This record gives sequence, structure tokens and C-alpha cells, in this order.
Amino acid sequence: MTMRFTLKQIEYFCAVGGAGSIALASEKLNISSPSISTAVSQLEAVFGIELFVRHHAQGVSLTAEGRRFLDEAKRLISQANELHGVADELARTVSGPLSIGCLVVLAPLVLPALRRSFEEEQPSVLFSSMVGHQNLLFEKLHNAEIEVAVTYDLEIPASIEFEPLAALPPHVIVSVDHPFAKAKEISLADVVGEPLILLDLPLSREYFLSLFESAGLKPRILERIADYDLLRSLVASNFGYSIGNIRPLAPLAPNGLPICSVRIKDDCRPMTLGLATIKGRTGRKAVNAFKAHCRAVISDNHIPGMGPLFGPLPPTEKPEPGRFLR
Repeated sequence: MTMRFTLKQIEYFCAVGGAGSIALASEKLNISSPSISTAVSQLEAVFGIELFVRHHAQGVSLTAEGRRFLDEAKRLISQANELHGVADELARTVSGPLSIGCLVVLAPLVLPALRRSFEEEQPSVLFSSMVGHQNLLFEKLHNAEIEVAVTYDLEIPASIEFEPLAALPPHVIVSVDHPFAKAKEISLADVVGEPLILLDLPLSREYFLSLFESAGLKPRILERIADYDLLRSLVASNFGYSIGNIRPLAPLAPNGLPICSVRIKDDCRPMTLGLATIKGRTGRKAVNAFKAHCRAVISDNHIPGMGPLFGPLPPTEKPEPGRFLR
């Protein structure tokens, strides 16, 4: 329904109805008499009712319709003042819904830890999340289905603003039984003849293949896998090696077999982890609080839910068949 009046017109009408005079209402509101008279006349024209009986040089008096209209108008002004109060409260506190998107390979590691620390800091925020590949996250941002995406700096469109938080250099992933597992670092030339299990996600695959292309090499791709858990399990089962940018806290693949990361000594461009938002879109307090939290807890030296890219991880007990870890 289109509003046919303004709150200012209602406010002027209430002032005149209470004062019984346009001149007195003018003094009270510090508004010119013609402006108030025009506002009242516009209300009468819009609704097709006579609100006042004008008495020459003796002010005005409400009609029967005007008295009823005044009661409802006062209620409307009261509700408008309450709405202002709610808005002021919302502006002061961080609350309400927050929808976050996260790149599918990052989500199982980063999102739970990041959400936990954020909700402890901002308990009034209603946190929700979705995961997807890069292009899907951008689509969700443009459709306002999510407000922030935790993702990489791959093919960022002009409409997206990307804030970098941490650099993630690539590394080789192998099983503990692989000949390269004991090496401190290896080159891409060392592994190029080995079977590669490629992470086959939009933009990620192009990034990993570009590492070989930049070195003038062509990898021997054994299989293209879009599921990162399956990829790690195949590597742990010694079907081949892979290349990644993230390292779980536990040095185990989802199938329970141990896995390790080896530094690449080539000068490879790292992926950058950061926050993607729509350029020019003003963030709500909850959005800005989440971004500030991410800046505080994510850095090159620490990413929630992830282990250091290189160096020792906390010891993990390897489960025996048929026995659960306690």
C-alpha cells in the first residue's frame, strides 16, 4: 500500500488538534502557520474528510471525524517514536542475523572454530552459514543471500571487494609411506613425473595447474577430484600426491590414514585467504563485527581450525581397528 501522507503532516495535525489553533501550534512547533495550514488541508484532501471547523479569528475545532482521526494519529506518532527507539537500540548493539559463506575446502576446518570464537564475543548475533565453490559464493553475495564470504583471492570480479588476511603458500601432500615424506622441501620438478590427484574445483584447479605452467612443467594427472576429503584419502592410500594450501590440525586423512605436507621450494604464488563482500554495500553492525573479529584472529601465523603449514603438529593417536579414540 502506498502511503498517501507523511508523519510530519500527522504531527502538525496533532499539534493543531491539541492547541485548538493553527497559530498556537505554529508557536509550539516553531513552524510557520501557512506550512501547518497547508499540511492539514493536504490531509483533508487526501482522505476526503473535514478534520476541523475553521472559526475566523477564533481558531479551529475538531469535527467528529477529526476527533476520531486525532486518536489514531496520536497512536501512530507514539508507534513511530517507539520505532525510533528500537532503531537506536539496534544501532548501539550488535545483534540480529548474520549469513556467512565459506569456500568448500576451507569450511570444515575454519568455519566451526571461527564461528565459536565469534559467537562467544557476540552472543546476540544469529549466525548462519553456507558453503560452496568460488563462483557460487560470488553469486550468493550478489543475490544478498550471504553478507560475507571467507574465501581465496581467485578471479575476484570488479563488483567484489576482497580484504586479504593471510597468505597460504602451496605445499605437496603425500602419504607417510611416500619417498618424499621425509624431505624438508622439494621442487615441482621432483614430483612432476609422479601421479597427481588434482583438486578439481572452479578456479582452484586453474591455480594449481598454473604453478606447473609457470615452472615450464606439465603434471601427470592421475585423477581429478572435486571432493577434498576423498582427495586426501586417496593420497593417504598412496595413489599419488596432491598440492594444497591448507593443513588440518590432525595429520590424518578422513579414512584414518596418516598424511603429511612438504614445502615447495619453487617461488610459487600463494593463495590469499580473506573476506569478500559486495563493493559499496554498507555493512550492518553484525557484518562489521564479524569482519573485525576475522582481522583479529586470522593472520599468516594463525588461522582458526588449521595447523601451521609446515613444522610439527600436535601428536594424534592413531586408532586401532574397532576402537574409538577417547
